[in-house]
Amino acid sequence: MPNTKTHHTLSKKEQVDELGRGVEEVLLETELTERLAEGRPLRVKAGFDPTAPDLHLGHTVLLNKMRQFQEFDHEVIFLIGDFTGMIGDPSGKSVTRPPLKPEEVLENAKTYEEQVYKILDPKKTRLDFNSRWMSKMSSSALVELAAKHTVARMLERDDFRTRYSEGKSIAIHEFLYPLIQGYDSVALKSDIELGGTDQKFNLLMGRQLQQAHGQTPQVVLTLPLLEGLDGVNKMSKSLDNYIGVNEPPLEMFGKLMSISDELMWRYFELLSFRSISEIKDLRLRVDDGENPRDIKFLLALEIVGRFSGESAARKAKEEFIARHKHGLIPDNLDTLIVGSAEKSLGIAQVLREVGLVASSSEGYRMVKQGAVRRNGEHITDPKLALLVDGKEAVFQVGKRKFAKVILQAKLEDVAKK
Repeated sequence: MPNTKTHHTLSKKEQVDELGRGVEEVLLETELTERLAEGRPLRVKAGFDPTAPDLHLGHTVLLNKMRQFQEFDHEVIFLIGDFTGMIGDPSGKSVTRPPLKPEEVLENAKTYEEQVYKILDPKKTRLDFNSRWMSKMSSSALVELAAKHTVARMLERDDFRTRYSEGKSIAIHEFLYPLIQGYDSVALKSDIELGGTDQKFNLLMGRQLQQAHGQTPQVVLTLPLLEGLDGVNKMSKSLDNYIGVNEPPLEMFGKLMSISDELMWRYFELLSFRSISEIKDLRLRVDDGENPRDIKFLLALEIVGRFSGESAARKAKEEFIARHKHGLIPDNLDTLIVGSAEKSLGIAQVLREVGLVASSSEGYRMVKQGAVRRNGEHITDPKLALLVDGKEAVFQVGKRKFAKVILQAKLEDVAKK
């Protein structure tokens, strides 16, 4: 695994550079430098609404940055928004988001606790819930909090402004969400808050409310939203372009190896624990002619090892190589999507749709001849029905024809993802 440096071996300037790595915006950078120069442990907060039971690598961008602050001996607060989760974060939403039921929030929160410690140091992590103070807030105090912001300012938010101009409804409780998230910073007296770029309005609300309560406003660090496997859209379960932190080692390894060479560097920057100088050296190795696939192995080994252990990561690499060695599957296949209203499609039809055979009859014949593989394994039944389940698979016909395919439950033509 890559080595990591601590504040004992880095200058203040190097600390600022490392903490600013992969960060979209620092508000304000001069304040961050001043806070770090104080020489005391800073309170670094990041909030997570338990809206789904599992975390994916997109979520870990924030967790990795929190881990960096831990390495520099700062106090990290992993805040589970069990109270705000019952409101529903409207950030980036075109419609009102349904609030979660209390039992859903609690169940998801328990799962989060189990997963975050695969990255964060439990001994250096303060786990908190914003229901601890919000459930005790009186109605008069909530009205007083609401009085510290205006409707006009709320409508400056892109999502609220768009919905308002389009005549779409905005529920009153949605205005409470950024106020409560901002008040969390007051309750925790946070020095720094981390969040995605889509959270900028809410993060700045924390600064405003801290000032209103006589506190020194927190420094805000916004982090980019990690692109999913398609390299275009942000990683999301709804888009099925995600890598879950609890996925089996081989599945996670294979997904990481499927990303493009260019996206690999983005993943190194946002997900790897390697230093900036180490990643620069890896880039130079590729520039000097080393196969990007070998560098991608290093990324996959690191990420899989983090969540499943180094032994499981090495085994996943061995299995991955064994599955791909026989057919010499190309590294950079375009992903094709076959849309269907049916629950399953015949193997011959799929081969025809993605252009591996000229007709279904040829596909049927190639299967009977033993010339067809799926993820490296022979398909012997020409009548095999493949589930339209949104999962990715690599099909091979003969020695040189390959296609990376997703069977998707939508009516659309085959297209590049």
